[in-house]
Amino acid sequence: MTPTGPATGTLYARLHDWFRAHPLAFDAVIASGTLVCMIAGSFTDPHGSREGPTFGDHPPDVWSVLIMVVGAAALVLRRRRPFVVLCFTVTICLLELVNDNRPAPIAMAAVVALYTVASRTDRPTTWRVGLLTMALLTAAAMIFGPTDWYAQENLGVFAWTGMAAAAGDAVRSRRAFVDAIRERAERAERTREEEAGRRVAEERLRIARDLHDVVAHHIALVNVQAGVAAHVMDKRPDQAKEALAHVREASRSALDELRATVGLLRQSGDPEAPTEPAPGLAVLDGLLDSFRKAGLPVALARADGDRPLPATVDLAAYRIVQEALTNVRKHAGPDAAAEVSVVRVGRTVEITVLDNGTPQPAPPADSGGHGLLGMRERVGALGGTLTAAPRYGGGFRVQAILPVTTRTGEDA
Repeated sequence: MTPTGPATGTLYARLHDWFRAHPLAFDAVIASGTLVCMIAGSFTDPHGSREGPTFGDHPPDVWSVLIMVVGAAALVLRRRRPFVVLCFTVTICLLELVNDNRPAPIAMAAVVALYTVASRTDRPTTWRVGLLTMALLTAAAMIFGPTDWYAQENLGVFAWTGMAAAAGDAVRSRRAFVDAIRERAERAERTREEEAGRRVAEERLRIARDLHDVVAHHIALVNVQAGVAAHVMDKRPDQAKEALAHVREASRSALDELRATVGLLRQSGDPEAPTEPAPGLAVLDGLLDSFRKAGLPVALARADGDRPLPATVDLAAYRIVQEALTNVRKHAGPDAAAEVSVVRVGRTVEITVLDNGTPQPAPPADSGGHGLLGMRERVGALGGTLTAAPRYGGGFRVQAILPVTTRTGEDA
């Protein structure tokens, strides 16, 4: 049985890949095939007898064979020098038509060269070169050919040159179409990769912001309580023990929140992340208690009806209060007190943190701190506004207005 199917397809694929890697060998095969066709055509006489064409009655002479070999050999360089090869084959074709009473079919080489030029240039050039080649060869065949000007051989020269130019232009158009599709696919792939990279960068920024909020808050509390413990260790050991207990509680809380945040980075197959929900205003009392234990008096006023907020808004409100109180603890002085208010106004919720500490200007954007910058980014991502400025008469005021309906359409 003759092998067909997958075996034939594999052989064809191998030959195709080999010829693409060796274009000169493929052009040599084309030149050899063209030479065989020209020699076979030279043995054929379309007007050999009244019954029809004859074969072998008038074999070609040595000059005709030599010029056919030279014309076919020129086709080996058709990709490297397409215009030079076309000019050369058209020239020897014209010489053969003018000097021979029975010219050899050297026009086949000119047809192949014209196809190559048309497939490797633009359409206007193809039209100009194709029309000039058709005009020269057809006129030479009609004027100097051994037959009448209207013979089918002369019309055949016109038809073959026209088809070569059309076929070359079609191949060039298809190649350009395929290249455009491939370029669009590669551009779309690059766009998807850039979008994925942008999302990863945004997620990293969000996680870094959460880590900053957690670490800044709890480390500030640990620092304060550790300082209290060191101060009263000798005179009031009971109070020192209580301060160390607060240090242990704050560090444990920091570790829990760090574990929850870092758990977001786990890949599939890693141990499961903690299942505790993200902090929000529902646990605001616990947050304020931690600051009170650290020595910062905090008063709370709520007028939101304890109505639930969207998850992103709830987390942002909690982080804003946490970061603002941390800044009060760090910068407002040892005698400062703070007030926190949460007010629901229509489709917005207002978070306000006030303190009566030492008056100080708002830190500049390039001061190296990330607290206010992180709060502004959180509020801006939700479409809200943040105001942070010194209060008249002393202290500092931080107010954030967050929309209850987020940009993504999430509604309470």
